[in-house]
Amino acid sequence: MNLVTIAQASAITGVSAKMIRHYESIGLIKAPMRTENRYRHYCEAELHELGFIRRSRDLGFSFEDIRQLLSLWRDKARSSAEVKAIALRHVQDLDQKAAALEAMSRTLKRLAATCHGDDRPDCPILDALDPPAEAISHSDP
Repeated sequence: MNLVTIAQASAITGVSAKMIRHYESIGLIKAPMRTENRYRHYCEAELHELGFIRRSRDLGFSFEDIRQLLSLWRDKARSSAEVKAIALRHVQDLDQKAAALEAMSRTLKRLAATCHGDDRPDCPILDALDPPAEAISHSDP
């Protein structure tokens, strides 16, 4: 495959040019070859890395996890146990976030069910969001 510009790399991988530059700035990918006019050009291996990063981000992996996964992906003598440990740790984080989101959803549904939703000013949703007066009066200036 020939070298491609950042715009072409973006179109091929689904990663925006802005994010490609960001990945380079944080060292997630190495700086690509540049032409005399300073344009970035990407080879097939770099496109594969960008695709790997995009799929990892789609699954919600952090940049640090992606950095570790990329390193393991590049290392053909890697232990799959390390990869699995990162994935399972991420699953645990996702499960905790899902439980927190479910709890928020239940709370909001309960509050919405008690709200009349009419012209009356009383609103249990706003009441629940309003901090207790003692919480405000006890804060130090």
